[in-house]
Amino acid sequence: MMSEWDSTEIAKSGHATRPDHGLHLPSLGIIGFRGIKKLSIPRLGRVTLLAGKNGVGKTTVLEAVRIYASRARQTALSELLMNREEITVRTDEVGEWLPMSDGRALFHGRDTSADACLSIGPLAGADRLRIEVASLSGEPDSMLEELLVKSRGHGTRVMKVTLRDAEELIPPGPALLPHDLKLLLAAEGSAMPPEIPCESLGPSLPDSNDIARLWDRVTLTDDEDRVLRAVNLASGEEVVRIAVIGDGIGQSEQSPHGRRVVVRLRDHKHPLPIKGLGDGAVRLLGIAVALANSQDGFLLIDEAENGIHHALQRDFWRMVLQTAQDNNVQVFATTHGWDCVRGFAQAAIELDAVEGVLVRLERKGDRIQAVEYPEEELIIAAQSGIEVR
Repeated sequence: MMSEWDSTEIAKSGHATRPDHGLHLPSLGIIGFRGIKKLSIPRLGRVTLLAGKNGVGKTTVLEAVRIYASRARQTALSELLMNREEITVRTDEVGEWLPMSDGRALFHGRDTSADACLSIGPLAGADRLRIEVASLSGEPDSMLEELLVKSRGHGTRVMKVTLRDAEELIPPGPALLPHDLKLLLAAEGSAMPPEIPCESLGPSLPDSNDIARLWDRVTLTDDEDRVLRAVNLASGEEVVRIAVIGDGIGQSEQSPHGRRVVVRLRDHKHPLPIKGLGDGAVRLLGIAVALANSQDGFLLIDEAENGIHHALQRDFWRMVLQTAQDNNVQVFATTHGWDCVRGFAQAAIELDAVEGVLVRLERKGDRIQAVEYPEEELIIAAQSGIEVR
């Protein structure tokens, strides 16, 4: 099969000559996904910062990486669509209305015709994830297909996911499936390769339950000290301990709002809520614990500068770059702030052993172009204040 990417794009990725340093995605190509008709980013770093105007597709790139990491598991696809309120309403067997995720929104132009297809993955090699629309016809190849044809009939539209030699069907919304088919899907599991660990942080502050979930895996490990140092970047007084109170089951006298994150300051006897230290401390804590939980996988940060003062950007990015290197995490982040770009550039220059790549996305008609800024240009930009957003 002919490659979706031409030789120029693959050569720019350096796939044949440049070591990928253990990155899951040394380069990235996206075709036909949501608002992206075609995008190729020839070189990615340990940390890649995506800049560009609002609406150019930065968040869509993060969503594509999330789908790639999940191997297009149905739960991940549904979560993405539901978060965007991209739902459709259908009726079940007894006429009840059921809100369901709208799979058409995954495809560029909402095209779900018979030949609709999207792909996400590196520019070279066999690790591209493909999702295409297919209609069931002919003799079923599996028990799943047999039950789908029996319950929904020939011509039933499904999404077919392929990666390497694995292939999997995503049937219509599970709420519309008969009970025996739901049991079969649960028992069969997935034929796809294992998921890649992936944590996502949106532009808003992480809530207490998310932080508590991530902190549970960090407490009493070597990452705990690193998280403390990250929080102290934004704290006027030194935080010496972090804890989570409440059992998450319900309200209690000690934790009337469920699980809460509290800290103890040096020379203070009583703990106080992390939110009492301000948005910057909460944001830094969320990113630090997410980094600790993304070992050997991805961390996706949308609008990375949110809640973090411009004077802290350089130290913030030093923390992200160094922790990503130590924990073997590949980070994708977005920004539209100059202070964030400058802080990232300064930190990337200082940490020679960690590769930070700045990419600006520009829309050219119905395509998106990626413009990479190599380290020497980052130096000039950081020193001269050149606009690269």
